[in-house]
Amino acid sequence: MAGIFRAYDIRGRYPDDLDEETAERIGNAFIALLRAERVVVGRDMRLSSEALARAFSTGAVAAGAEVADAGEVSTPLLNYAVAAGGFDGGAMVTASHLPGHMNGFKLDRENAIPLSGDRDLPLLEARVGEEPVARAGGSCRRIDMLDSYIGKVAGFVRNPRPFTIVVDGGNGMAGPEVPRLFERVPAWRLVPMYLDPDGGFPHHHANPLDPETTRELQERVVAEGADFGAAFDGDADRCGFIDERGKRVREDLATGLVAAYLLEENPGATILYDLRSSRAVVEAIEEAGGRGVRSRVGHAFIKARMREEDALFAGELSGHYYYRDMGFTDNGLVTLVMVANIIAASDKTLSELIRPLDRYPSTGEINLRVSDPAAVFAVLEAHHRDADQDHLDGLTVGYPEWWFNIRRSHTEPVVRLNLEAETEGLMEEKKQEVLSAIRSADPGVQEV
Repeated sequence: MAGIFRAYDIRGRYPDDLDEETAERIGNAFIALLRAERVVVGRDMRLSSEALARAFSTGAVAAGAEVADAGEVSTPLLNYAVAAGGFDGGAMVTASHLPGHMNGFKLDRENAIPLSGDRDLPLLEARVGEEPVARAGGSCRRIDMLDSYIGKVAGFVRNPRPFTIVVDGGNGMAGPEVPRLFERVPAWRLVPMYLDPDGGFPHHHANPLDPETTRELQERVVAEGADFGAAFDGDADRCGFIDERGKRVREDLATGLVAAYLLEENPGATILYDLRSSRAVVEAIEEAGGRGVRSRVGHAFIKARMREEDALFAGELSGHYYYRDMGFTDNGLVTLVMVANIIAASDKTLSELIRPLDRYPSTGEINLRVSDPAAVFAVLEAHHRDADQDHLDGLTVGYPEWWFNIRRSHTEPVVRLNLEAETEGLMEEKKQEVLSAIRSADPGVQEV
């Protein structure tokens, strides 16, 4: 069980790190921690998910809870079920975009508020190590909230125009939902790719951040003459986009695009953006009359900050997009609707809409395996004493013409570097400068 409790969820290799016995203990401890009476449990299509969900439910029932089994669902649907069903909490069995041998839990309290890594998850981990709670009165029943959920998502559609949209479900949990949404929007033509849930991931792993996973989608968008393409991760809380030319759309720039659109109807609203995002994002927010607020990385942190700020919308470089009107939760399917709305409201293509935001050259995220992250951060901090610096999440160093952020990953044993500059030449120069400083602190650094 050591090491499976992460910054904002639980993840490990099945069955070596996370097995049915551990899942049962987690379910029991979850009920005890929340003092919950009614919870909902969902799972993705991974080969181990059904067994882990059943074990979690067994532990929860033993603790006296009424468990609603939602079956195979997306994480956004599970979040919707927690809030719409008035449950005391919810558990989603998933490892999101990670390979099939991995699995885990995303855990919510009431109103789909995630358990935090700062306090809740350490308390849960401690309880898992204690004697299980035994209370009478527990039960388990099946529920189906797919129609209600799709109705909620379809309610965001505005003035639908005839579109051709290619959707790659990655054999994940977007698969059952996407066709149901398109049935409610007859103007949209769906070109489906890999919508059948399959925990063996027979075509590619479900991680739209990896360019290798979207190559076939990019080709299909062009071949079909589609308006755009969308790729989902395994539990469908993340979505990546392909423009009509078959080019990938940077996730942070999609944040700026959606933010500007939402601000048209909500002038002055607060928008959160991942601190790794391009400076063009906050500029777009402010140009649209919004208030941009930088946020640390991670869904639990962003959701908490959104509630504090009553933020309308938030976006992450990882392809998570969050909506106040969906209970401050992330939702890939709603983001597909938003992109369609934006194109429908314009006489421009997706590439034309994104182009004004794509004005600063960026390295993208560089993953580095280092032996001593603290030493690397210390060297970079000292090397850039003349810059604006902050430690909101890792180290951010800012100059008028360029900036970078370096932070530890919450899910992998690496540090992640993002750097942006006003020109391509300056970006390359500063990238090499920063990498050289990292090598001076850790000669064995490896890019992964």
